[in-house]
Amino acid sequence: MAEKHIGVLLMTYGSPSTLDEVPEYMLNVRGGREPEPDLVVEFRRRYDLIGGSPLVRITREQAAALQGELNKDGGDTHYRVDAGMRFSHPFISEVLPEVASNADKLVGIVMSPQFSPIIMGGYVRTLNEAAAQLGRPEMPVRVAGDWHLQPLFIQALAERVRQALEEKFAPEERDQVPVLLTAHSMPKRVIENEPDYINNLKETAAAVAKEVGLADDRWMFCYQSAGHTPEEWLKPDFADIMPELEAAGRKHVLIAPVQFLADHLEILYDIEVGAREQAEEHNIHFARIESLNTSPLFIKALAQVVRETL
Repeated sequence: MAEKHIGVLLMTYGSPSTLDEVPEYMLNVRGGREPEPDLVVEFRRRYDLIGGSPLVRITREQAAALQGELNKDGGDTHYRVDAGMRFSHPFISEVLPEVASNADKLVGIVMSPQFSPIIMGGYVRTLNEAAAQLGRPEMPVRVAGDWHLQPLFIQALAERVRQALEEKFAPEERDQVPVLLTAHSMPKRVIENEPDYINNLKETAAAVAKEVGLADDRWMFCYQSAGHTPEEWLKPDFADIMPELEAAGRKHVLIAPVQFLADHLEILYDIEVGAREQAEEHNIHFARIESLNTSPLFIKALAQVVRETL
């Protein structure tokens, strides 16, 4: 039987590799609109504070781990996996020629389990445009859709929540710790056109809470990382929850993102710095789960997403 070759590309936002690249990166994210100077200063400060974003490095590590997972059975199908960024180097168009060099099929995975045609459509267009430049119309290109309830993904997140409760709270406290399951906030106008996306986020949160065994009064879904625009963004933000926890006499909180799959600015600054400060202002002991990164369960989940997409 002839050997089959499958190219797999993990696609995510990207990040500036140096502080000097912050303006160009923000220009790309904003679709060519120049960012305000004070916004550039603020984001340079944030990236500097966290020592730079590890997102590109970690996504490449996820790609390497996924390639190993897909190829470990030694069958007649060989997988080549890499990572491409939408708004920074290595761009999707830069990585694709090597990934697809001898591929019979190509699979793209947007590194967000909850798929929105509006929000993620840019990745699909970018991948299709880059594939068209290869001049190989016979090569099928498939992009994974929604996988927000993929069982191994839910188990991987639940594992991180259990680990955090066991490692970061005393035995007499951990059974009472409130858990905030978070996702990136969106402008309300965007979501009014696509309510299924938010429903998927909430379904992921509920599935993780059930897998962990959290009682209904111990967890809630909320938002984080609202943008720097004057329009209305989705609520509640975790900043709104901290005073409520204090008023209820709660002394601890655990934050568990259900959308982010790797350490990056929204984890290392928005949560680790911003949410921690907000919790401590309200006399609450703060902790967050370890990001999925290259969790073996999560890598197995990605492998299953690839197989199901094929």
